Amino acid sequence: MLYSLLVGLAILLPLFFRFRFPYFIKECMYALKLINVVRLMTKFRSQTPCYTVLECFQDAARNHPDKCFIIFEGEFYSYRDADRISNRVANTLRENAHVQTGQIVALFHGNAPLYVWTWLALAKLGCTVALLNTNIRSKSLVHCCNCCNAAVLITDADLAPAVAEVLPSLHEQNVSVYVLSDSCETDGIVNLSAEVISASEESPPLSLRYDISIKSPALYIYTSGTTGLPKAAVINHERLWAAAFLLRMLGVTSCDVIYIYLPLYHSAGFLIGLSGAIERGMTVVLRRKFSASQFWDDCRKHKVTVIQYIGEIMRYLCNTPKRDTDHDHSVQLAVGNGIRSDTWTEFMQRFGNVRICELYGATEGNIGFINYLGKVGSIGRVNTLHKMLCAYTFIKFDPETEEPVRDPAGFCVEVPPGETGLLVAKISKIAPFNGYANNPQQTEKKKLKNVFQTGDVYFNSGDLILADHDGFLYFQDRIGDTFRWKGENVATTEVSEMLIMLDFIEEANVYGVKLPGHEGRIGMAALKLKDGAEFDGSVTYAHVKNVLPAYAIPRFIRIQNTLEVTGTFKQIKGRLVQEGFNPNIIRDELFFLEDSEQSFVPMTEEIFMLISEGQMRL
Repeated sequence: MLYSLLVGLAILLPLFFRFRFPYFIKECMYALKLINVVRLMTKFRSQTPCYTVLECFQDAARNHPDKCFIIFEGEFYSYRDADRISNRVANTLRENAHVQTGQIVALFHGNAPLYVWTWLALAKLGCTVALLNTNIRSKSLVHCCNCCNAAVLITDADLAPAVAEVLPSLHEQNVSVYVLSDSCETDGIVNLSAEVISASEESPPLSLRYDISIKSPALYIYTSGTTGLPKAAVINHERLWAAAFLLRMLGVTSCDVIYIYLPLYHSAGFLIGLSGAIERGMTVVLRRKFSASQFWDDCRKHKVTVIQYIGEIMRYLCNTPKRDTDHDHSVQLAVGNGIRSDTWTEFMQRFGNVRICELYGATEGNIGFINYLGKVGSIGRVNTLHKMLCAYTFIKFDPETEEPVRDPAGFCVEVPPGETGLLVAKISKIAPFNGYANNPQQTEKKKLKNVFQTGDVYFNSGDLILADHDGFLYFQDRIGDTFRWKGENVATTEVSEMLIMLDFIEEANVYGVKLPGHEGRIGMAALKLKDGAEFDGSVTYAHVKNVLPAYAIPRFIRIQNTLEVTGTFKQIKGRLVQEGFNPNIIRDELFFLEDSEQSFVPMTEEIFMLISEGQMRL
């Protein structure tokens, strides 16, 4: 009987344990990986100069020099090639552009191998690199160089005309402008392509980087916000490593091949994609920009095993015509953020059992999540070890006042499981918040003080998240004046400022509205016209096309007699967002951006139905 009892327990206990703690093994594996990452970070921090992603690349170039590093438009570059070319670029910039250690250099350049060589070169010189969004123009471009104190701007032939428009302003700020490609001859921009070809391939001296520590700024990556202009998030080497280790955490190895088509100025493309690939010593298939029609052909041709995405990308792929070869690929892992549950399920059904790992995090934030369990629709799960390292919680938030709810003692109130709350993460040595370059006001604005006790400080993510009773986390919405469209954050204040430049517009209230079948929110603006003025759709169309990046252009216009504000004169967006662009609900004049007519045209029920039914592409 004792023997039978022991046999029964041996059978039943594992079943009970699995039923009671279904995620235990995966949670333990994740915890071990997390501990290993912390160990590596501690090791890198102690070295002088500290061990950075650059040193990791140089080790790869020494250990497997002939391995393919970058594939781009039919060209193959090994790790040795990348090291030698970046040395030539570094020596050229040092000798001909007089770039010095410690300087900040702005990189305004499209996806190409030269982007990677230039970043490596600047890292070898001990410079901090500001990665500029290639969609910015005029005032925003000058601002981005100014706010990080850039001494040099490096661009490419395609973007040189945009730089030329603001050259006088850049020169006033003592910003020197260079181009490294051989197909650009723009007055005021120095072309160094010939110098790069003839430069020495000797590596710049290590002494240039001797003073670099794990806390030294490595990059500036720009993020939109309520200021109306981009803010330069400070990415130090510690933060760069934290993002680079994500692929390791997901089991990616040096044998994998990653496909990067997201812009390299973006944190996903650069921090997770490129830096993560270097950390793993793997091959990168680089593309200038996303193409739904070429996506799977590229993956098949180069035996891609890892892809990145934003929610829109996955939907675009699902919307392509079905093929018999949909399952014929080597992709095993998709890493990204913003995918909807229905798109997630549809993607897996159509393209095979691809493991989708949804991530959560902000470029400047001190908190992130990984859905390593594969729960559809979730951004991750509460993990005890993770929460010990980075104390975070979800607090009650008042959408009317746009402020956290506080109890009679003045402290914030945690929400129970199953209720949506504002994500906040405690700022500490382990989970620091580095803020924005030369912008103490906006840095302080992201800090939430006296959260649970007097004197504590938390990072305010600005995101509403729901934690269910099983600990799974679900992104709900963003708060404040920023919404997301086509993978980009849109600052409503900036768009409003551009609109009121028109002489017939007195006030503008910009917001994002839901669009059926799409992730994120599309831009819409409520306008108050000046007395006696009329709305001119053609002039407005030409103006927004000229001054705003495509993703920030409002597609719908609503004309109102007055714009509703709060008692403290803050514009009210809630009702506007709820009503959307439905002409059956709204009695105000409505207009729709029609590219074929190059104008904003009156919104009709027919247009509304075409959009609602997904028959009109936006």
